[in-house]
Amino acid sequence: MTLYQALFLGALQGLTEFLPISSSGHLAITQHFMTGFRQPGVLFDVLLHVGTMFAVIIYFRREIMLLLYSPFQNGEEARIYRRLLLLLMIGTVPTAVIGLAFRDFFEGLFHNITVVSLMLLVTGCLLFLSERFRRGGRGDENLTYSDALVVGTVQACAIIPGISRSGSTIAALLFRGVDGETAARFSFLLALPAIFGAAVLHLGDLGAVTAADIPIYLAGMSVALFLGLVSIHFLMAVIRRRRLIFFALYCWAVGLTFFALSL
Repeated sequence: MTLYQALFLGALQGLTEFLPISSSGHLAITQHFMTGFRQPGVLFDVLLHVGTMFAVIIYFRREIMLLLYSPFQNGEEARIYRRLLLLLMIGTVPTAVIGLAFRDFFEGLFHNITVVSLMLLVTGCLLFLSERFRRGGRGDENLTYSDALVVGTVQACAIIPGISRSGSTIAALLFRGVDGETAARFSFLLALPAIFGAAVLHLGDLGAVTAADIPIYLAGMSVALFLGLVSIHFLMAVIRRRRLIFFALYCWAVGLTFFALSL
């Protein structure tokens, strides 16, 4: 892998991880057509996700600190964040169980452009329907255990490349009557343990990375982190303005294009 490839893929990951258009789908399609690209397993993809994980930590640093301190504090705010922490733990369970059980199957799909393209079409439908039929406006204090289980299950299914993790989890919460900003925030926070777990599972692949490649990998991660911060800020503004339909149109256009090319 060249430095140019790493920087380009890092930029692609940073821009698409939090926008509801499937970063894994874009990476799979791009790598499929990228001449000479090689990586140990899906290690580089996972490391790019780690870069965007740090973007979440930086952007939501206040919320994360409140979550971490909430078990040791009193007061209404601490109570709300203790409950939110519990909900995030509950939501992580189905993601971990399904992700571990079907890990090899999911990773095998990264090389199937037809499946990736079809899943982008599915993502577009989810975004369109969630924007069309979104209802209510429940906030953090009104999230339920069933919300957490549903979103955790959806997040596990979003390991399939082409299914947007952020798009599908936010859509699931919008369907359940959660307001857009709360849905996006919960979706991003729920991603942290999933990304960390995926990184741990692929630690063994680090042995296949040469010393000369390490700066290249770090460069890609750095670009993903920076542009991830930009895309989080942008998506939060889009959520407030209820404009997910444009992402649905984009997913349909890309999905149809590469589905046709894959035939």
